[in-house]
Amino acid sequence: MTTSADPTPTEAIDPAPTAPAAFRAALESLALVATRPEIEIGELPAPTRLAPWSHALSAEVVWGGDRPESASGRLVLLHNPDGVAAWDGTLRIVIFLTAEVDDEIARDPLLPDVAWSWLTDCLELSGAGYTALGGTVTSTSSTRFGDIAGPGRTDDLEIRASWTATDTQTGLHLVAFTELLAIAAGLPPEGVASIGRPGSTNVR
Repeated sequence: MTTSADPTPTEAIDPAPTAPAAFRAALESLALVATRPEIEIGELPAPTRLAPWSHALSAEVVWGGDRPESASGRLVLLHNPDGVAAWDGTLRIVIFLTAEVDDEIARDPLLPDVAWSWLTDCLELSGAGYTALGGTVTSTSSTRFGDIAGPGRTDDLEIRASWTATDTQTGLHLVAFTELLAIAAGLPPEGVASIGRPGSTNVR
């Protein structure tokens, strides 16, 4: 798993004793993940209608002393002990990510394909076992008019995806997600100083 000199482990999770063993094991695996210092993980209220058991985490990338946010997202773990045909399993991972990108990159027609390859590469490199992967990549642009503070134009990348974990080692999936978040935010590899502006995403 990804570690750092000053890791920020996710908070220990104490699931209800009535939770299925597979769900408890999946939560324990999430709790063991340590992220790089620029990525902060927190808990969110979990959706209650998507599966009998669920857990949600937020994640955001922050830079520098004033800690501006350059990318953020969430990961939701769903568990249905009876299985779901569309999932092809009992444990489903759902992610959402948004990151600000440079306008030149936003106009690149290959951006969706490149961003999707970031996700699949992160999953493969993490060693996470998965199946039934699907999702969307969206590039959006907003232009401000009139008396509205902020830059005149902003460009954002959104990735929505879900897949089925083939075992309870869900910490590997969280590692993949946080690495995807780091790439989308333009963070340099750990131990390498950035020479670009904070929050600048580079198509790799």
